[in-house]
Amino acid sequence: MRSIIHLPRPALARTTAGLAATAAAAALALSLGPAAASSSAPSAGRARAASSFSFKLVASPNIAACLPKAGGNATITPGTLNDTMKVSIHGMPANAGFDLFVIQQPLAPFGVSWYQTDVQASQYGTGSATVRGVFDVETFSVSPGGTTTFAPTHQYHLGLWFNDPTVPFNLGCEPGATSPIVTPFNGEQHAGIQVVNTSEFPVSAGPLSKVHR
Repeated sequence: MRSIIHLPRPALARTTAGLAATAAAAALALSLGPAAASSSAPSAGRARAASSFSFKLVASPNIAACLPKAGGNATITPGTLNDTMKVSIHGMPANAGFDLFVIQQPLAPFGVSWYQTDVQASQYGTGSATVRGVFDVETFSVSPGGTTTFAPTHQYHLGLWFNDPTVPFNLGCEPGATSPIVTPFNGEQHAGIQVVNTSEFPVSAGPLSKVHR
């Protein structure tokens, strides 16, 4: 025969209250789901949210006269190992092609320049491109020797060029020129003139110098 233990009423009340509290806590945890558990986890292992930096691209010399609405925007989002840069353009000739460079100086003679991507304008004169690389205060080029030699040189500016030299010439963007001006700013080294740049920033402190990882 089983023996039955009778608890005093105060002890029985405490035991019943404890069981009720435990059940309530379990029900609350279930209702909140995994998010509640993760919110109480240590934050040391969480990735820090990157802080993006945005800036404008402004019309190059003579461009405002032939393309009065030409401009652009860029946003650089730092990552752990490299950065993501999105560039958008507007006010461009319909369906025209362009070439984007990271450059040492925003205006001629431009200095050390690094080809990044093509940008294609739509029928509405807008376009965009996204590239990954090092686009921050550490961006630089160096040539210890070979065909040329130069010390580590930072490139903190952006420039965009017409891919086809005849496009700006036919638009009247080259006053006084009797034939299209050809520059080396595309994959074939046969591009047109610059259309937008970052000359609103100082030559030695371009927008990329404002980005830190």
